[in-house]
Amino acid sequence: MIWESEIEEFRAYLKVEKGLSDNSIHAYVTDLTKLVNFLKEKNYKLAPEEVVLANLKEMMEWVTERGISPRTQARIISGIKSFYKFLLIEEKIDRDPTALLQSPKIGRKLPEILSVDEIDAIINSVDIKKPEGQRNKAILETLYSCGLRVSELIDLKISNLFFESGFIKIEGKGNKERLVPISTKAIKEINLYLSEYRRNLNIHVDSEDVLFLNRRGKKLSRVMIFTIIKNLVSKLGLEKNVSPHTFRHSFATHLIDGGANLRAVQEMLGHESIITTEIYTHLDKEYLKNTMIQFHPRS
Repeated sequence: MIWESEIEEFRAYLKVEKGLSDNSIHAYVTDLTKLVNFLKEKNYKLAPEEVVLANLKEMMEWVTERGISPRTQARIISGIKSFYKFLLIEEKIDRDPTALLQSPKIGRKLPEILSVDEIDAIINSVDIKKPEGQRNKAILETLYSCGLRVSELIDLKISNLFFESGFIKIEGKGNKERLVPISTKAIKEINLYLSEYRRNLNIHVDSEDVLFLNRRGKKLSRVMIFTIIKNLVSKLGLEKNVSPHTFRHSFATHLIDGGANLRAVQEMLGHESIITTEIYTHLDKEYLKNTMIQFHPRS
């Protein structure tokens, strides 16, 4: 088997069968490329089916020597494991060399959390006198109100806004759809944006149903959302590493702290596993113990 052709088939498998986003697919392929680069540097002329566990262990030593963090190493191993799982499914190999490959132990890395006051301060620092000011304010309110991923925010469609019932429809990871409640505050800011900014744009034909647009009438990029937030945080002098995901994490944290059901938060965030939600909301042992005491019949 040739690496290039197999990687392209793997890419198609992730896109069509797994339904992953372009960003996720790029991450998988980038991690797999680390293995290909290692083999080239060592002059190991091995096809995918010829790689053995010893080669993979040596590659991870090679990666470690380059100062790559344990968390990134774990992600690289996950990508390589997924590739060989794909080859097994397609019956292109009859053994998996990654079966005994262990990932480095990593601790939980929790994102920064913003208080409600800090979120209000960031949103209130938006200069609404600027043409894009109302748009930026609506973006931040939507991020915090709905706990969206940045990719979900920039892909949000006008046809998926159901303000009468208080919901928006989100197309999340793996093209999975979910309904998320939206606050009256966010609805108000979006409506102001629609009437004061978006209606005056020369909208590109491909972006007619996209909610948040740039000055050229096209969909905003992920980088633009990061830039908007970084500039506002810098303006405030807030000494926290704030990103779009910080708003999502704060959304979940504030819900849990207010007594929200963990399962409900899982649904709103679009997590497949409730374990992921527990990590995002950094539940402590005291919270779990109190939940047990309050709700278990033996307590």
